[in-house]
Amino acid sequence: MNQRIAVTAASGQLGSEIVQAAIEIVGKENVVGLARTPSKAESLGVEIRPGDYLSREDLQHSLHGIETVLLVSGMDAPEKRIEQHRNVIEAAKHAGVKKIVYTSIQGAETGTAFSPVVQSNRQTEEDVRNSGLSWAIGRNGIYIEPDVEYIATYIERGEIANCAGDEKCGYTTRPELAYAYAKMMTEPQHDGQTYNLHGEAITQQQLADYMNGAFGTNLKYHSMSVEEYREDRIAELGEFLGSVIAGIYEGIRNGAANNESHFAKAAGRAHLSWASHFDGLKELSSPE
Repeated sequence: MNQRIAVTAASGQLGSEIVQAAIEIVGKENVVGLARTPSKAESLGVEIRPGDYLSREDLQHSLHGIETVLLVSGMDAPEKRIEQHRNVIEAAKHAGVKKIVYTSIQGAETGTAFSPVVQSNRQTEEDVRNSGLSWAIGRNGIYIEPDVEYIATYIERGEIANCAGDEKCGYTTRPELAYAYAKMMTEPQHDGQTYNLHGEAITQQQLADYMNGAFGTNLKYHSMSVEEYREDRIAELGEFLGSVIAGIYEGIRNGAANNESHFAKAAGRAHLSWASHFDGLKELSSPE
């Protein structure tokens, strides 16, 4: 009999992709989605149960009969997320779950406005390792999708501008991550492993070149100072989010996003190449 798998935050962008990837391996009858608002995940075609990170009681009930749970890192403030994640871990233990897989992140652990988020993820990693359950941890690279979704703004400005400088960034995509996490949940050789999950690391200029090839644009890369970029992001996004975004790019500038990738070890295949990814986008953007 196939093992039953639960995916938290199943209504979210990453969680929903992981649900679909897990279905491919164990079948939809063996995948359960947990969601804070279950109605938002009904379209996934699997059983949906309540999964609010603030309710350990609901989580414990929803994890009954589950062998492996995938804990998608929460979106709350760093100091709140640690306790929310612990609710999932404790609920899993009390419900008889055997294995927990956690979606963590890469990034600068000190010195940037993004570092408190990274530190909170490192604390949850420690909690997962000390849970007494079998475990596997992925540290996600930076999603490339937001850059693609921002294309209209880039075209308007004629450039990609941030403070990453000439340093490389290990980008990834949600479908690629989902494929790796589905493997990490269902294959025992990943137990006890912590993997950096990303594709080939590229510079912002290389990103601009790929975007130009896919969309027929003529974007240049404009390197800003950390302070200039922070002010620019805060003006558009507000103090908290603007500072965090600037902190992510400051981490790239400092080399914190250019790490060895373990994607092939996790997924059993290479990460999709950026040439292939952007060729796919070119086909989607071409008129019939």
